[in-house]
Amino acid sequence: QVQLVEFGGGLVQAGGSLRLSCAASGSSFSINFMGWYRQAPGKQRELVATFTNGGNTRYADSVKGRFTISRDNAKNTVYLQMNSLKPEDTAVYYCNTQARITFTGSSGNYVYWGQGTQVTVSS
Repeated sequence: QVQLVEFGGGLVQAGGSLRLSCAASGSSFSINFMGWYRQAPGKQRELVATFTNGGNTRYADSVKGRFTISRDNAKNTVYLQMNSLKPEDTAVYYCNTQARITFTGSSGNYVYWGQGTQVTVSS
């Protein structure tokens, strides 16, 4: 099992910045990739930014040039630097990871989600 804990949400004025972090912990696991999703009230959860299995990054068009995803592999932590925030960025932000879990005699890939952190951008 892998646990994801997110930090850094809050209330910020439009044009401001926030930095989210997400740390993965557990036993007998390795991270394939990590990323961030968000869900606004009444909307479906959507991709914000993620590392791909090949180590590249992918961003939603709406955040390109404003958000930056980064990671610290040694700490199994992923970050999301959010600049020039807009009211439409208001959502619950979720950390996501696909991890390889090793069991006795077998292993497999599993997807995990964090509990979510609220980001509110006021106009």
